[in-house]
Amino acid sequence: MERTVSAADANRGFSQLLRGVREGDSYVVTSHGKPVARIVPASEHEGAPAGARQTLLARLQKQPIVKVERWRRDELYED
Repeated sequence: MERTVSAADANRGFSQLLRGVREGDSYVVTSHGKPVARIVPASEHEGAPAGARQTLLARLQKQPIVKVERWRRDELYED
């Protein structure tokens, strides 16, 4: 279950918040009424970095190789 908690309340009750996360709860932390962070159990995102890496590599392999000439430093900057 996802609950919303203000940053101030999350700060005051951080150990209680972590206890809830350990039990499977997740929280959206808000600042001035706007969501700024999500706290979820670590097990929910263990495979995310590997999946993101595989997605990026697959996308890069599909892109054509573009051959360009070498740039000179003075070409990179405007006068």
